[in-house]
Amino acid sequence: MQNWIRFIPRFIRIRLEGRLNLQKIIGNTGWLFFYSLLRMGVGVFVMTWMARYLGPEKFGIWNYSLAFVTLFSVFATLGLDSRIIIRDIVRDSEYKNEILGTTFALKVLGGILTLLLSVGVIIFIRPDDKLTHWVVGIIAAGMIFQSFDTIDSWFQSKVLSKYTVYVKSAAYLLMSLAKIAAILLSASLIVFAGIASMEIFLCSIGLLIVYWINGQSIIEWRIRWSRVKSLLNQGWPMIFSTMASIIFMKIDMVMIGQMLGDKAVGIYSVAARISELWYFIPVAIVSSVYPSIVEAKKVGEELYHHRLKHLFNLMVALSYSIIIPVTLLNKWIITLLFGKYYIEAGPVLAIHIWSAVFVFLGVSRGSYLITEGLLVYIFLTTALGAVVNIILNIFLIPSYGILGAAIATLVAYFMPIFSCLFYRKTYKIGIMMLKSLVFIRN
Repeated sequence: MQNWIRFIPRFIRIRLEGRLNLQKIIGNTGWLFFYSLLRMGVGVFVMTWMARYLGPEKFGIWNYSLAFVTLFSVFATLGLDSRIIIRDIVRDSEYKNEILGTTFALKVLGGILTLLLSVGVIIFIRPDDKLTHWVVGIIAAGMIFQSFDTIDSWFQSKVLSKYTVYVKSAAYLLMSLAKIAAILLSASLIVFAGIASMEIFLCSIGLLIVYWINGQSIIEWRIRWSRVKSLLNQGWPMIFSTMASIIFMKIDMVMIGQMLGDKAVGIYSVAARISELWYFIPVAIVSSVYPSIVEAKKVGEELYHHRLKHLFNLMVALSYSIIIPVTLLNKWIITLLFGKYYIEAGPVLAIHIWSAVFVFLGVSRGSYLITEGLLVYIFLTTALGAVVNIILNIFLIPSYGILGAAIATLVAYFMPIFSCLFYRKTYKIGIMMLKSLVFIRN
């Protein structure tokens, strides 16, 4: 029995007794929620202080740089989604060291590629903007250390995310304090970029330590050519699908920066940041339940679909509980947190927040598609959303400004969900998701 069980009400404890797998899932989800809530609470405080300190224009440069590096961050993982690694470890646990070692090596190479591409492209499109060059370069350098997140995949496969929560929480709190110190000392934007990369570096050191504490060692990792080919064969569709996903998540800020300027990015970004604060919820839940979904697939289709239905229903209920209050209180939230200089972000937030329901469902949908091996389909549907987003931004931003970008983002997030209705292998879960949206019992 999990230790946390003793602290919950007896009537709930009775229902969980003997269900060890469910206890592990709930406990693991709780740790992930703790970390994400910590990031959200501290993050909102630090972000609002940074936004007020930097002002819309410099805060726009900061968010433009983050979005720009994110566009190339797909190469840092080479499409090796953590769920692919988790799935392989669950299926072939005896090859754990081979899977982890090969994944790590590929991600190191990917991180270097991300750095080179980010710096090269930003110099090309903004040749005279030295400040943005430095901010982008320093942030992109941190992508190399993100390769150590491979260790996190092992902990997730064992439903032991509490160890990575310890590490990431400590690093996040330390670097949040560093950002506060930077504000009090009137530091430049380049210092904030350095702090962002330092957080990733500290996480990598911490992950090595907790991995060793759990009786594991990266010295035992092995790189095998056949595994390289296998992972890249699985990963290449995810490279393009992740790229497409990043495009319709971050291209709006890049396009606003190029079409309207950095100040507009600063105003738009505060709305987008508040909207995206909640995206940790589906990631935390799905990270914990995904191993059980893979196991359910082995047992039979009935149990498999039963768990998917419950997951979709839960995602929609949670997203609506966030969307409705934020929509009604959009201007009050923006004014309270960021002040009058960002008031134009209110209407943007009221539209952008509705993307959450499609994000929640999209993360859940990804579990099904990866389990079924439909990686090419993930790419095609995500690419559809990205193309729609770019086209709508081209037409809507000149006419409606940052409000048009929010509309484009909302439509783009809906497209991958809607497209499930037009493919035989995904039609059933497409219906499940649409029923969940309107509270029709699955």
